[in-house]
Amino acid sequence: MFGLYISHPQVQIDPQVPVPDWSLSPLGRERVLAAAARPWVAKLQRIVSSPERKAIETAEILAEAAGVEVEIASASHEIDRSATGYLTHDAHEEAANRFFADPSHSFRGWEKAIDAQQRIVTTISQIILEHDPARPIAFVGHGGVGTLLKCSLAGRPISRDGDQPPGGGNLFCFSLTRNLAECRLKCEWTPMEFWQGET
Repeated sequence: MFGLYISHPQVQIDPQVPVPDWSLSPLGRERVLAAAARPWVAKLQRIVSSPERKAIETAEILAEAAGVEVEIASASHEIDRSATGYLTHDAHEEAANRFFADPSHSFRGWEKAIDAQQRIVTTISQIILEHDPARPIAFVGHGGVGTLLKCSLAGRPISRDGDQPPGGGNLFCFSLTRNLAECRLKCEWTPMEFWQGET
């Protein structure tokens, strides 16, 4: 069977609201609803979400279509960037480039890439260790930690080359066993509403 990592799509950007509390934008919600109508969603037997609002909103729409409850994995949140708070688009892009380019050092107080990768890999590992691999599972989260997980699954060094396309709302599929080290990446980032399902 398969596992999925799904990043939330477009959000309502509000500099006055903490980033973890941002919600989906109308476009983001529309994209999740389109994805929820895809046949692969009905196959999901478990959906685990980041605790951030935009991820939970994404997971709830998918879970309703799949007929399952959303579970929250508190350690699956996005990279901790609270040291800088809100950044404009261009400033964020530059910061993200620096984050991925120097994984063992903190950019202006951000969580280090190596630490964020260890956190997300450990979180996913602990969940699938107790999970029946015959049951398709989806993890709903974020582009940053998702890319770090993807690099690990692919056996590649941390690099922004593996980052998702702009806008978010992408997924990648991986083979599912109880040992994350034995799971293999099965596709690159793909828009959630266009993915055709496991082949």
